[in-house]
Amino acid sequence: MLTTSGSGLDPHLSPEAIAWQAGRVAAARQLPLDKVQALIDASTQRPLIGPPVVNVLTLNMSLNQLPSAPRNAQL
Repeated sequence: MLTTSGSGLDPHLSPEAIAWQAGRVAAARQLPLDKVQALIDASTQRPLIGPPVVNVLTLNMSLNQLPSAPRNAQL
């Protein structure tokens, strides 16, 4: 899961790296895992060239918009 980007500012992670953290985030935010997975799927981008990536910024913003979700657990 440890990778770098060319600029060091890339907001993307692989879907596998995000899935590895999803259970912890669901538990910390007291959300069902399937709800977190749905947000992950919605934040996944599939470029024409290269593997799918998840935009972590948009995913965290979506998580923060959920009602009564503690904001101490982000991906």
